[in-house]
This record gives sequence, structure tokens and C-alpha cells, in this order.
Amino acid sequence: MPAVLRSRLAPIALLVVIIAALTPMIAGSAFWLDNSVLVAIFALLALSVGMAYGQAGILSMAPAAFGAIGAFATSIVTTRYGLSPLVGLALALLLPAVVAYPMARAITRLSPLPLSIATLLLSLVLELAIREGKGFTGGYIGISGIPPLWFADSVFAMHVLSWGLVVVVLFLYANLTDSAVGRAVKTARHDPLRATADGVNVPALLASYFAISASVSGLAGWLYAHHLTYMGPDSLTMHVSIKVVLMAVIGGASTLLGPVLGAAFLTLLTLYLPAAETQGMIFGGVLIFVLLVAPNGMLGTDWGKLVARRSSKQAVAVRPATTEGTA
Repeated sequence: MPAVLRSRLAPIALLVVIIAALTPMIAGSAFWLDNSVLVAIFALLALSVGMAYGQAGILSMAPAAFGAIGAFATSIVTTRYGLSPLVGLALALLLPAVVAYPMARAITRLSPLPLSIATLLLSLVLELAIREGKGFTGGYIGISGIPPLWFADSVFAMHVLSWGLVVVVLFLYANLTDSAVGRAVKTARHDPLRATADGVNVPALLASYFAISASVSGLAGWLYAHHLTYMGPDSLTMHVSIKVVLMAVIGGASTLLGPVLGAAFLTLLTLYLPAAETQGMIFGGVLIFVLLVAPNGMLGTDWGKLVARRSSKQAVAVRPATTEGTA
């Protein structure tokens, strides 16, 4: 096996091994299977942030908004019109991309702060549209009775399906990152003038990449809707988007498995935090710690070099004092 292919598949193989090892331990617990599905859903949302921000440099504050588009699309077509969840899946992948592409063409020329504010406004507009959608979106009541997937009609089957989709998305993401398109995206992010000189249409390329990341969020929303069988105006809000961005940043947005690790860490941490205020303080503290100690995230930091660098600095600080004492 070529070294490039081996390095590309190694993180995915590691995740598969971890899932295979943990599945027998939680197979008999509906509680842990349910939380495993939620971790997988948040991992997909965090991966969409990793693609948009970690690779293309687009700090999107709307992953949950794109997830809500996918979730409400499948909820409406399956409950209102009696169509198959597979039709809902197609819409959940397509509609977020249709919304994201023209939006990205308009905002990718902005600096990171105005760009993130623009995506934040999308979340607020979508939340308002869902609440005022009345009979179409369920309004303030929401949509209940969303049919579960017939090919994953148990919590264990949803666990297998959701993590299977995470693995598939990771595989496609890894191949896309190492492709000519992925390399062009990296060049466009770090040196747009160089990319333009090479014949790359930078706005169109970044917008396409952003649309792909929005489709991943739509896939997460599709899973979310059919897992919970209910979608309300407070299901996937701006606060969820902020939480998902934290997951990607803490885990390492520029790495393949970083968003997955961040999603698992913060989702499981939430289980043991008693109140929303406490969660906010803990999340903020963890984020500050990571940004100070490991700005590239837990998996994006070379911990060996970091420890060696700190040890050498301490040795340099101690040496003059020792010399003066000897003199």
C-alpha cells in the first residue's frame, strides 16, 4: 500500500477500531446507544466546520442552520406528503448546498469577522422563518411523528448507521483534501493571488467547498430528525452552531479526526454538567485553555515538540540563576 494512501486511511481505520471495540460494551444500554448516535450527529456537524474553516478558512456560524434545513426538509416530505426518507435524504443533501453556494459567493471576499457575522445572521433568519412557518414548518409547536428509518428501526441500528455515515464522510473528506481540488482550496485560502495566477476561480472554488460542507450538515440534520422523530424551532439553533464550532476548534479543525474527538469530548462532558450556565463556563474554560496551550486543537498540536520546547525554555531560565549562585 502506498505511503500516501496509508497515511490517509490510518485515522479512519483507527476510528473504526475504536467504534468496533466500544460497540459491544454499550450494545445492551439504550442510554449509551442513544448518546452514541448524538455524538455521531454532532461529529458530522463538526466535520462540516472542519471542512469550511479548517480547510477553506470560512468561519461559518451556521452549521446547525444547514442541519435544520436538512432536518425540516425530510420532516416535511415524510410527514406532510408521505414520501420516503430517502427522498428526504436527497433534499437534505441538496437544499443546504443550494443555499450555501450563492451565499458563499457573496461573502468569501469578506474578512473572517464580517464573514462569521453573515453566517450568524443566516441562523437567526432561519430560526425566525421556522417559527413563523405555521403549518408548513410546524411553527412554535414543531413537527412530530417523523417516521424512523425502516432500515434502522432500533437504537442499535441507528448507532451502526450513524457511525457508518461518519466513516464514509471521513473517507470522502480525506480523499477530497488530498485531491487537486483540496490542494487548490489550501492555496486559495493561504495565497489567493497565487491561486488566481494558477488559473483558479477562487470565489467559485471556495463557494463549492462551502456548499459541500453544508451538505454534510444537512446529512447530520437528516439523521437527527429521523432519530428523534421530532423537530421543533429550538432543535438546531444558533447556540448549537456555536457549540459545534467549539467542538471543531477544541478537537482540531484542520485535522481529520479532530472534529470527531471534539464532538465526543463536549457531548459526553455535557452529560455530567448539571445546568446550562455551568456548561457555558466549562466550555469557555476548555476553549481558553486549548487556545492558550494548543491553538491548533488537541489533535492539531505536536505535543512532543510542545513539551520539549517548554522544557528547553525552563532550562534556559534556570541556568543563569544557577551560574550566579555558583559565582
